[in-house]
Amino acid sequence: MLTTSKAVVSDAAPEEPPGAVDRHRLTATQGLAALSLDAMASVAYGPEAIVLVLAGAGAYGLGFTLPVTLAIAGLLTVLVASYRQVIAAFPNGGGSYAVARRHLGARTGLVAAASLILDYVLNVAVSVTAGVAALTSAFPGLYGDRLVICLGVLVLVTAINLRGIVDSAKAFIIPTAVFIASILAIVVVGLFRSVPASTYTADGHASVLAGNATSVGALLLLKAFASGCSALTGVEAVANAVPSFRAPAAKRAQRTEVALGALLGVMLIGLSVLIGRFHLQPVEGVTVLAQLADASLGHNWAFYVVQFATVVLLALAANTSFGGLPVLMSLLARDNYLPHVFGLKADRQVHRHGVLALAAVSAALLVFSGGDTNTLVPLFAIGVFVGFTICQTGMVIHWREERSPGWRWKALLNGFGAVLTGISAVVVTATKFTEGAWLIVIALPLLVLAFEAVHRAYGRIADRLGLGRVPEPPRRDRSLVIVPVSHLSRLTCEALNAAVSLGDEVRAVTVSHPDEEDRLDTEALRRDWELWNPGVELVELTSQHRSLGRPVADYVSRVHAYHPHTRVTVLIPEVEPAHIWQRMLQNQRGAVLAHAVRKDTDAVICRLRFRLGPAAARVEA
Repeated sequence: MLTTSKAVVSDAAPEEPPGAVDRHRLTATQGLAALSLDAMASVAYGPEAIVLVLAGAGAYGLGFTLPVTLAIAGLLTVLVASYRQVIAAFPNGGGSYAVARRHLGARTGLVAAASLILDYVLNVAVSVTAGVAALTSAFPGLYGDRLVICLGVLVLVTAINLRGIVDSAKAFIIPTAVFIASILAIVVVGLFRSVPASTYTADGHASVLAGNATSVGALLLLKAFASGCSALTGVEAVANAVPSFRAPAAKRAQRTEVALGALLGVMLIGLSVLIGRFHLQPVEGVTVLAQLADASLGHNWAFYVVQFATVVLLALAANTSFGGLPVLMSLLARDNYLPHVFGLKADRQVHRHGVLALAAVSAALLVFSGGDTNTLVPLFAIGVFVGFTICQTGMVIHWREERSPGWRWKALLNGFGAVLTGISAVVVTATKFTEGAWLIVIALPLLVLAFEAVHRAYGRIADRLGLGRVPEPPRRDRSLVIVPVSHLSRLTCEALNAAVSLGDEVRAVTVSHPDEEDRLDTEALRRDWELWNPGVELVELTSQHRSLGRPVADYVSRVHAYHPHTRVTVLIPEVEPAHIWQRMLQNQRGAVLAHAVRKDTDAVICRLRFRLGPAAARVEA
């Protein structure tokens, strides 16, 4: 049933006591596992993205790896501090969208929402393909099946998230802990080494380092910074999903945000220090992280633990999107910018329609890319920096209006963050524009236009329904219930029982055809009807084309024409099988009839479902 009020928040689930509902929400530790995998996984490709760009300036260029990483870590610090403030100011979630909608206007809010949606969807596709790429690097025989494996991983992550965000967090705590422990072990052990423990993985592989380059220009540094900024995607996910945390939700979300920022910063800086310490060079076919694991831990079982943990976490990093995007979509649905179905929650506090929509679009992207990471990476991280910039700008206005203690420092922090992320957004877009970023530039306004079209549609419906206005007092009209029948049975009896309870007058109708066999069936029905004598008139409708819906719809139209103030209800009796597989045995006449009557008349449609079992029949409007 279509509604235009605020989106509903339960999906046919009985109300649970507060404690039971809290069981389906996140602790701070679970939030780190459920919402930080995107950011954590970027450790596997963020430093490498910096190194690959700086390699264009030779060994001299690689010397700038740590300064570029420190700049990114500085931006990370500003973002974490800012999003802590966003969480406190907007505890109902929504992040950039909620901030922009309140302080920068509805359209700017939609730009922020669209940018986050694009980034979340791309994150799923990039994470899954990157994880599978790491797997096929270890097992080249699987390369030809990478698309099937990608879709299989997507199905697994989707299935876990349909069970609830807490279940997904529990499932991913161990892989997250193993990955973090592995990276920290690389950093700590590596700092005690003066020379690499092993260079086995890089031996025999061609270096991609440029020769004879002795200078590094500002453009190269900006490009390296833009490439490394991919490590910052996912920082906003916690602020978007604050309602998913247990009470006090805002405090838990803030602790999760700080823990994420601290761990990510330590890992990024630590790995960059080791890159300079061991004078590592990017080589073809081997990741920088693999070289670091080899150099720090040696080519032994620990090396393979790191590789396996990286593969698993990259594949599961898509879970960040499944934790953040459905909540954002529910807020958009609440504000009438998306269909209200995205605001529904299942009994495990799951926005299942948002989860399924994200999975469907991500699957389409995987098929489009053929499971190839390089096709998707140029599109990645642009949207999130647009959202960062809008969020920071909105928070400056928020503090100026609120003027709480220390508001000047808070506004200064957000303003500084807005400048940094704005520059980053421009740099990332400019450096990746010809590589495919132009698609995001086109998709962003199209998505905003789609939101506004949905909003206008809901507005027109609300106007027609008179929402917000006091309606006229209810009046009682004469009611007529029409029951289509084709034979006598217990189903017919149940249908008439329901009909006489609903209306002032009841008429049964049957559709006959001129064929001899059908004519005999109609005569038999009339004889049986007269013998039964239920006290309800049986009306015979003739159809020349063996159609069922059109004759009944025409009869309803004639009733309306002769009795315009009569409320007509068409009650359609149907059998509900005991088992789902038995539904394919049904003739679907009820659906055909309901469609025809709904299409051509204003009659109310009631479908009476008669269960084949001990339960009683039930009526659905």
